[in-house]
Amino acid sequence: MSGNLVVRPIAHEDHTQWLPLWDGYNAFYGRSGTTALQPEITATTWVRFFDPYEPVHALVAERDGRLLGLTHYLYHRSTTMIEANCYLQDLFTVEAARGQGVGRALIEGVYERAKADGATRVYWMTHETNETAMKLYDQVAEKSGFLVYRQGL
Repeated sequence: MSGNLVVRPIAHEDHTQWLPLWDGYNAFYGRSGTTALQPEITATTWVRFFDPYEPVHALVAERDGRLLGLTHYLYHRSTTMIEANCYLQDLFTVEAARGQGVGRALIEGVYERAKADGATRVYWMTHETNETAMKLYDQVAEKSGFLVYRQGL
């Protein structure tokens, strides 16, 4: 570990380094090979980061010019509060950088931006088998007690 870790908004020139991180994140959740996301989903996701009318945002963690992690987050309204909620949708670090504070720095980066943008809550979900990540999550947030149900349409 040499230079300082920098968490910053994603830039257009990050695409070639972002894509392998995005692919790694999706592979972690079983979306690779025959179950991979369609290319148009990835392309649309990328474009949304730079559209000022989209509520979708991205941060990257960089050290010595190399991207080590990403997080994607979005804002949405709620029926139980006036201020926006921030949903931290994706969080991923390269395996070689795990345990070095990259994930924590990305979460804290989302906290900072959400607060600056007027949101009063950041929340996320993880799979119940993601025990390594939950060790970090238990340090930086509280479990809500809610379970997620979904139905494809």
